[in-house]
Parts: sequence; structure tokens; C-alpha cells
Amino acid sequence: MSNTSEYVPAKVWQSPEESGGQFANINRPVSGATHDKVLPKGQHPFQLHSLATPNGVKVTIMFEELIEQGITAAEYDAYPINIMEGDQFSSGFVDINPNSKIPALIDNSSDKPIRIFESGAILIHLAEKFDVFLPKGAEKAEVLSWLFWQMGSAPFLGGGFGHFYAYAPEKFEYPINRYTMEVKRQLDVLDKQLANNTYICGEEYTIADMAIWPWYGVLVLGGLYSAAEFLDVKTYKNVTRWAESIAQRPAVQRGKKVNCTWGEPEDQLAERHSQKDFS
Repeated sequence: MSNTSEYVPAKVWQSPEESGGQFANINRPVSGATHDKVLPKGQHPFQLHSLATPNGVKVTIMFEELIEQGITAAEYDAYPINIMEGDQFSSGFVDINPNSKIPALIDNSSDKPIRIFESGAILIHLAEKFDVFLPKGAEKAEVLSWLFWQMGSAPFLGGGFGHFYAYAPEKFEYPINRYTMEVKRQLDVLDKQLANNTYICGEEYTIADMAIWPWYGVLVLGGLYSAAEFLDVKTYKNVTRWAESIAQRPAVQRGKKVNCTWGEPEDQLAERHSQKDFS
């Protein structure tokens, strides 16, 4: 292992003037709004404010899967939140998510508007509302276990591995080794689970698949951090089979485009207001 000068923590931490890295300009040690801005509002009961990062894609896939099922009551408007420009710190967004993270949803389908933030909470809310993609009884417990596995595991993949491998201003061996080991352990967990299951929880496609695929499925397909070769993802054959299968779903292909503002023009749909937007 390479040697670097040792960092000695101060007695009381102070926020550095320059922290470096791709997201340094939006990092701060306090919460709350930095500016006033009213969120746009469309015509549908569901108003999504998000971005096509893995956590955002979970929810747009869910909406598109609901619509694919013929559930017209799940029609939604989706507006982009530019996290690099600090949109998540606007007063309107903080009102629906005090944690200033995407995605955030307003459900106006009842007498009183309901705000839901955290992607897992949104998936559960929609699954229970429309009684689909979340089974009952013991099967529900299994789905929720894997949903919360993703919620607890992905920060090691994103904020850990992704940050130090792809975004940190300097590459250091220790954190990359540490988080690579953990991500490969997680992939092994999934690979063993999928050895005898078509989907994460068995033969039924659920919100567990929708939550896990944008992180781990996209990772093994080469679309996350350009790290597929580094992680030797071809060794996770069951995860790869599952990821390729999910990627072929029309609702997934549409969901990936919603609130996407980068990449090829045909893969972008900054705002979504109806199915006609995809044509």
C-alpha cells in the first residue's frame, strides 16, 4: 500500500474553504433553503421533482411501469432538479424534502397534498396506493428486506466507491480498496440471490428490482462510473443476466430518460408530462 502524509484531525472540525471534487460547490455542513424559488406544477395529481441519477430513475421506472400496466391514475408530471446548480436548496424543494436530495414527490390525489421523499418511501407509497409490485404476507417482507438492503448498501457504492474512484480530486489507494471490496461483496450477495431467482425476490418483478437495478444493474452493464472492467463485473453472471433482462423492459427504457439532461439527445427527456413526450 502506498504511503501518504498522515492527516491529523483537528480537535473541532471546521468546514474547509475548498474541499475539491466534482460536487464541492454544492457541499455544505448545514441544511435549509439558500434561495426562494417556487416549484413548477403540472396538471396531473403526481408531481415529481427529480433527476435521472440512480435514485431518481427508481421512481420514474415505477411510474412508467404503473402506466405500462394501464393504470392511468398514475400519470405524472416530472420536473428536473439541477443538483449542480443548487436547485435542491430552493425554498420550494426544501418544503417537500428538508434533506435537499432527489427525488421528491407531491401526491395531490387525496383531499390533502402528501409529500414523500426518499426513493424507497416513494416506491412503497405508490406500490401500496395502486396495489401492485409489492406482494402481501411473507413475500412482502422479503421485498421490503431487499428494498432496504439497497437503501443501506448503495451509499457504499455511490458515496464510497463512486466518490473515491470517479469523483475525488485525488486517487488514494486505501479508500478505493476499502470500497471496492465492499461493492464486490455486495455484487456477490446479489449474484447468489439471483442464482435461483428470475428476479430479486423470486419469479415476480417488484419494487425491489426497481430499486436495485439503477445502481447495481446499470453498474454491471457498464453505465456507472465506467467501472465495469475495474470491478470485473463479468464474473457476476446472474446479476448480469438479471440486469440485461430488466433493461429490455419498455417502462425501464422510458423511465431512464425522464429528467435526464445529459448524454445522447434521444436519451434525454428533461420534463415529462404525458406519454406523448416519448414520441
